[in-house]
Amino acid sequence: MGIPSEDVVLIQLPKDPSEPTVVTVNCPDKPGLGCDLCRTLLEFGLSITRADFSTDGRWCYIVFWLVPNVPNSCKIDWESLKNRLLSMCPSFLVPFVYFGYQQGGDGNGSSTLSSSVYLLKLCCLDRKGLLHDVTRILSDLEFSIQRVKVMTTPDGRVIDLFFITDGMKFLAEVEMKMWCCRHLYKHDQSRAMPSLPPAVEEELFTYELASKEASSKELKSDLMTLKKASVTVDNWLSPALTLLQIQCVDQKGLFYDILRTSKDFDFQIAHGRFSSSVKGYRNLDLFIREANGKKIVDPKHQNVLCSRLKEEMLHPFRVIIVNRGPDTELLVANPVESSGKGRPRVFYDVTLALKMLGICIFSAEIGRHSASDRQWEVYRFLLDDSHEFPLTSNGARNQLVDRLLETGRSWQNFHITSGFKRFQKHGLGHCSELCKIAM
Repeated sequence: MGIPSEDVVLIQLPKDPSEPTVVTVNCPDKPGLGCDLCRTLLEFGLSITRADFSTDGRWCYIVFWLVPNVPNSCKIDWESLKNRLLSMCPSFLVPFVYFGYQQGGDGNGSSTLSSSVYLLKLCCLDRKGLLHDVTRILSDLEFSIQRVKVMTTPDGRVIDLFFITDGMKFLAEVEMKMWCCRHLYKHDQSRAMPSLPPAVEEELFTYELASKEASSKELKSDLMTLKKASVTVDNWLSPALTLLQIQCVDQKGLFYDILRTSKDFDFQIAHGRFSSSVKGYRNLDLFIREANGKKIVDPKHQNVLCSRLKEEMLHPFRVIIVNRGPDTELLVANPVESSGKGRPRVFYDVTLALKMLGICIFSAEIGRHSASDRQWEVYRFLLDDSHEFPLTSNGARNQLVDRLLETGRSWQNFHITSGFKRFQKHGLGHCSELCKIAM
């Protein structure tokens, strides 16, 4: 039997709206738990201002100080967030195995969510911002977009295919015949994406892209500061643990990217502190050990770990614009977790940036691509050229890349996930809003 669910995740709302919300997780530990929790917080549009965590390998205690993207925390459905966090904690999984959790296929016995994948088909007249508006509604309903296929017809109509997962299983409980029952069915999302040209693949996935970008005059000065990060290893302070000291510019998903790397490298964080931002920079102290419980003493292993951490902090995703015949193609790529999950809300961020710039999307596709001994999630957008934003211009392309980097790293322009309560109360309202968007 697991411990009572009300004691596993505690959410303390602030009396003053300017103060952060404190979320405490107290449960048995499992590999990658911190990464999974941070991923969920990121999906709900929450920023981690501070964090403290400790584990002995069997039990963990984690405290997050959270603020929403915009100063209006009443839009966060904290009950839905609590349920999502509970569903990831081993103590909550033991007495509630019928929730659909099963042994994962990653070979290490970790639990993964067995969710059906549905196809949402939308046919309507095309317009600027349509793809982002639909993505926003799906995000509000807490659906995860696994793959996308967007096709524009010569007569100005668009056919959008969204392959979505419903982690909270709302689709099985709520009547949604108005817009999706005829178009939802199980589908295998593991198809590979069409191959990329070798030159595009090299530019998109090669790590040397970091030095190219850092020295490029095309980047604005505020983006140049993002190229600074330091990771140091100290094996003298603790007799049993290795200390990682990390300093990096504060940005959205920073803590998630670091814990995702720890999950991929299979090292355990025994104690850690994610300090508040000081002059735009974050400091992290992580006491870690290898999966066998020993310190990380191999210099080669240390160098590989530090290099990967810097890469993930400096380049959580890659952005390039290329010519595809007479058309302009935008490619955005991010590494896939060892569990097979992609980075949250990337499609939302990209479509938001394109909408803000008034750029129409002719077609879009999400798929997986293997390169540099890693798997990547790749977003491909064929863009419509216009007199207002001529994509044949290098200046316009640079402006688009800057906006994408700013949107993907900044918390200022994000919409907050609304949660299950709003879906229960206004689910058909969201369906109606989708219908209005398509009109």
